[in-house]
Amino acid sequence: MIQSWRLDDSRQTLVLASRKDHLAEVVYWGPRLPDDEDLETLARAHAIDVTGGMLDANPELSLCPEATRSFPGQPGLVIRDASGQPFLPKFCFDSAEEDDTRLTLSFRDQSGVLGYRALFSIDPQTHVIEARAEIEATAPMHLHWLSAPVFPAPQASDEMIDFAGRWCGEFQMNRTAWSAGIRYRENRTGRTGHEHFPGLIVPCRGATNATGHAYGFHYGWSGGHRMIAEELPDGRRQVQFGHASRIETEAATRFATAPLYAMFSDDGLNGCAVAFQRHLRDRIVTFPDPARARPVHYNCWEAVYFDHNLPELKEIADRAADLGAERFVLDDGWFGDRDDDTTSLSDWEVDPRKYPEGLTPLIDHVHGLGMSFGIWFEPEMINEDSNVFRAHPDWALGGEDQILGRQQMALNMALPEVRDFLFDRIGKVLGDNDIDYIKWDHNRVLPMPDAAQTRGSYALIDQLRAAFPKVEIESCASGGGRIDFGILKRTHRVWLSDSNDAIERLRMQHNAALFLPMVVTGSHVGPRTCHTSGRTIDIRMRAWVAAQRHMGFEMDPRELTEDEVKVLTEVTAWWKDNRHWMAGADILRLDSSDPAVIAEQQLEQGGRQFVVFAGKAETSAQIAPRPLRLTRLSPDRYYRIELLNRGDAPALSRGDQAIKSEPLTLSGAYLMSHGLTLPWSFPETMWVVKGTLV
Repeated sequence: MIQSWRLDDSRQTLVLASRKDHLAEVVYWGPRLPDDEDLETLARAHAIDVTGGMLDANPELSLCPEATRSFPGQPGLVIRDASGQPFLPKFCFDSAEEDDTRLTLSFRDQSGVLGYRALFSIDPQTHVIEARAEIEATAPMHLHWLSAPVFPAPQASDEMIDFAGRWCGEFQMNRTAWSAGIRYRENRTGRTGHEHFPGLIVPCRGATNATGHAYGFHYGWSGGHRMIAEELPDGRRQVQFGHASRIETEAATRFATAPLYAMFSDDGLNGCAVAFQRHLRDRIVTFPDPARARPVHYNCWEAVYFDHNLPELKEIADRAADLGAERFVLDDGWFGDRDDDTTSLSDWEVDPRKYPEGLTPLIDHVHGLGMSFGIWFEPEMINEDSNVFRAHPDWALGGEDQILGRQQMALNMALPEVRDFLFDRIGKVLGDNDIDYIKWDHNRVLPMPDAAQTRGSYALIDQLRAAFPKVEIESCASGGGRIDFGILKRTHRVWLSDSNDAIERLRMQHNAALFLPMVVTGSHVGPRTCHTSGRTIDIRMRAWVAAQRHMGFEMDPRELTEDEVKVLTEVTAWWKDNRHWMAGADILRLDSSDPAVIAEQQLEQGGRQFVVFAGKAETSAQIAPRPLRLTRLSPDRYYRIELLNRGDAPALSRGDQAIKSEPLTLSGAYLMSHGLTLPWSFPETMWVVKGTLV
């Protein structure tokens, strides 16, 4: 007997089937099938052959592969009973609930001790499938590992793409060939992590950014994850995502995974990117005022660090406002005795030495300049040299002999009294001052992973959001150490990296666009000489890289020359004039024929206009630029193409190219098949091209 179910949108079909009341498995996932496809026949056709050296039948690659069904690969559940003995369930079908966009399949262990549920939903507009797994037991059990519902990986794929990184070097792409065995990645730092972003792209053979089939996955959890991409001895492939193993420290009767976001793309990696971008922007992030344009951001950290001086900060605010800033963020150093990073974390009270009249004089000055005001907190952390630690050393997470990180420890966010204290202290600062923005930082890894820590942090943010619904929150963790859809369900912006080096951010932003839209991705114009790389970069490159995302400044504006002020003011004004449509645009990675050029096309929904950013990160191998092919245009329509910064062409660009002197009208077919031929340029420069449908 075969039971079967399907979920569809206009792009894809997901078919699940259960044989003999066993756990269901995905028997088809790919391009949309006909509505009258016979699913039982499809399920039977899905079976692979048996030959010598194999069992007499192939165990299912189910939604939660079971060791008790002779499954030869990694199981989807590892659990022990209260006495510590391994519990090996054998699940059988119980019930199904379904409608056009949702499916819940329930199974129960033959012993009656354990129940398993797989929950699926499909979004017809964004093309994202959300999948979660839940287990319930009749008595407390110890969980070691629970995978979200398991998806098969395509046989037509030669490689997988996942993401590594470090501080000031997030979102580095890894391409790993499929082979027998597993690609196993686990982040046990207790936060999403610079090192192991919880995402995976599986392109089919021949796929590029703009063409071919690809499958995308993202695990929406901030507390550390585990990913398994396994090729079985028989050639079948599975993808598992879940919380990092063994981070549920207490026995319980119920456990659940975070959502696994998955989709199939029929137009390359960009299909995955657009689905993730739209789903995050339109379904997950909830802005306090969705109609409000994203404000140009100014952060004072790299201007003053801990050296807060009210007259100086007012002068900096004046300069930032003149450049076009609309929000001023006061970073670390405003509280306790915080003159460096060794002291005062958790003492969230305004420092009377630096601010004898409180924050009001600075806030009033900022508001008088037409800017809103934001402030930095690191709520989950504590210094040993703090009043709170001296009163409550038991609030620190981990042992007394732990290794410190940035001179600090983490607070135990699982404790209600810790969350209550933080809510009161942070709430008082927000209640006493007109603050509309929090930069919420998390500057060290945890001493050990613990799912309760993440749930406690979520609970505190949720409580503050309910009490102060007009306040926006940025997720920062030494830059990009906590970026995922779980934290973004509660926050509104991410700080992609602590590196303000425009060359490094160019590539990071390019890769992060596989998951993140413009409106949540902070990007700032840093100092002339970058504080983290030591590289000196021209203001034009710094400004245009920041203008690719949610634009801001993070340097001392008093260092700017007259020319730098002019350039930055002009680029900022351009960004403001275009942010209304760029906020909803799709960021499309372009397939550059020149490896030195990192290029993207931001295309307005509906296709009426677009902007191309073509950044040259290094010296090209060839002397003349290769054409850059665009994507997703209407081949039979015409576009007015204008090189916005043609005045930046250097003297060595000596050719008589029309694009350097006037707008051009070209067909979508030409722009996508031949491409746009740009002028010669130096490394570490950017060409910006605006396209408008004629």
